[in-house]
Amino acid sequence: MSQVTFYILNEDSADKNTVQNEVNNSVPAHFMQACIMAAFYYQQNRKVFIYTDNQQDAFMVDETLWQFDGDSFVPHNLLGEGPKFGTPVEISWMPPTHPRPILINLSLHLPDFSNNFQQIIDFVPSDEQLKMSARLRYSAYKKLGHSLVTESLVTENLATESLVKESLTTATLSSENNSPENETHSATTDESPNSNNQTEDK
Repeated sequence: MSQVTFYILNEDSADKNTVQNEVNNSVPAHFMQACIMAAFYYQQNRKVFIYTDNQQDAFMVDETLWQFDGDSFVPHNLLGEGPKFGTPVEISWMPPTHPRPILINLSLHLPDFSNNFQQIIDFVPSDEQLKMSARLRYSAYKKLGHSLVTESLVTENLATESLVKESLTTATLSSENNSPENETHSATTDESPNSNNQTEDK
């Protein structure tokens, strides 16, 4: 089974639900965080698949990654584009065609192919409707027997892409004792950037 990490986005106000990218398009905070984590795993030489609900969301992720500067640029492509077996980070609203170790899920639903990945990254945004969807995904992952971990993530310092490199090297994660279902977890170690995880006993 996969190791699933839910990052809980704690924000002080509703207007922090999105950040502005360099072309003034509104990017959800969890989309920006997904791009930052993709950059982290790229630096670890681990291939990532970013899954979205639709083509528009996939294009948004693609555009956001293109805006990373030279020092933090992440080779990426939409599914079906680029080299035969894809670049280190592949993005799509369709199932992957080649195996990769890490899935970053930006879909509202549990991907049917989640069992194909060693590690899954998911998010609990501050928006109440998105929280409800995250709780349903959490329950679905649990029923499949995946190992579940939660992390509390402060997003207010991720409001500009100029802080991407700092975000990759600065501790922005703190332990979160409660899952999206308000369940208790026991401590474990994860390979995600600067994390102190809480995991659930299955």
